[in-house]
Amino acid sequence: MELSPNGSPEPRVEPSVKLLRLAPLLLASAAFAQTPEKPKRLDASAFLTLQAAFDALPASGGIVVIPPGDYDITESLRIRTAETRIEGSGASTHIHNRNETGEPALVIEPPGIDKDKKARLWRVQVGNLRISGNPKSGDGIYAHGVQEIFLQGVSVDHHGRHGIHLLDCYEDPRVNDSIITYNAASGLHIIGCHDIVVNGNHFEENNDALTCLDGFNLCANGNNIDDHLRHGIVIENTYGSVVSGNMIEECNGTAIVLDRDCYGITLSANVIAHHLGGGIDLRDANGCSVSANTFVLCHGFGVRVGPASGRDAISGNAFTNSFIGQAQKRPTEDKTPMGIDAGGGVVLEGAKDVLISGNTFTGLDREAVRADAATERVLVSGNLLAECGSKLDAGAKWIVLDGAKDSIARENLGAK
Repeated sequence: MELSPNGSPEPRVEPSVKLLRLAPLLLASAAFAQTPEKPKRLDASAFLTLQAAFDALPASGGIVVIPPGDYDITESLRIRTAETRIEGSGASTHIHNRNETGEPALVIEPPGIDKDKKARLWRVQVGNLRISGNPKSGDGIYAHGVQEIFLQGVSVDHHGRHGIHLLDCYEDPRVNDSIITYNAASGLHIIGCHDIVVNGNHFEENNDALTCLDGFNLCANGNNIDDHLRHGIVIENTYGSVVSGNMIEECNGTAIVLDRDCYGITLSANVIAHHLGGGIDLRDANGCSVSANTFVLCHGFGVRVGPASGRDAISGNAFTNSFIGQAQKRPTEDKTPMGIDAGGGVVLEGAKDVLISGNTFTGLDREAVRADAATERVLVSGNLLAECGSKLDAGAKWIVLDGAKDSIARENLGAK
């Protein structure tokens, strides 16, 4: 028995027992020392630059709130932390990229991804701000290797390349409620992504509105796409997707293009209006459905099915011109092509195994359906036709399958 400092007896404890008692306290202290810093909420106005504010976020992320103001930049802003949100104050938060060497305005990617291709960031969000560029700048927003990226309420305009460029943002990218305008390449350019949602956006006067390449499961719904220099939506090497409920108007090229091994895609309930090239071009698309769309004033064609495409259904669509009743419509000739009354139907060029049923073809300036000799196994049935072929010779057929192998046209009302 030993005496404590106050003289009372104290049991003897072996040194090994003392260490065991201290061990939990030592482990707890070590764990506390290694706990990551908590996410932060930062006001960008407290920093000299926006980049300094972004860099002040800990590895655990947080939010940077950018107050109203014009923020001129000459080199890319970079977000390197996961679990991060960049929040503006609406369009009054304006980041203007004055770089003229092709650099993006905002780069979102994990550190070291140039050396480690598997590096990833998770859950980065950007919302409620404007990012503009110039003809010599790069992308507006460039994101590489960001999982579950969420872009909402952003205005992205006047960039020298793409407005928004998502590369290998594989898991669940979302772009919603944004306005993407006047970009020299695509408004939204998506490569190598999966389970994609593009919903409720405005696209205006980009080269193409939306391009989706080498992806899976695109949902493009409720977007307004207008006045594009080339195409509206271009999808390549992608399957299992839906493009529905979009308003696509006045493209100099084609409203929707499917190419390079597309399959299992539904194009439905879109209004496809006034395109100089055409409505939907199935260049390389198999097992796809084109249904319940309205094709109005499509100059080149309503739907084209090319030689690499087949097993497609074209049903329940309206192919029409500008007729509004009482013989009223646009003039047949005008100073600009967009002012001319026109309407194209279905064109088959080497396609195989195509069903065309339950459509209305009215007021077209050429055939409702035309197939070439390389086309095989087409069934055209149960369609309604009226006032087609206004630019064809008198008495010309409105459904032409001459030479198409093993093809049938039957029970079409009004057909010549």
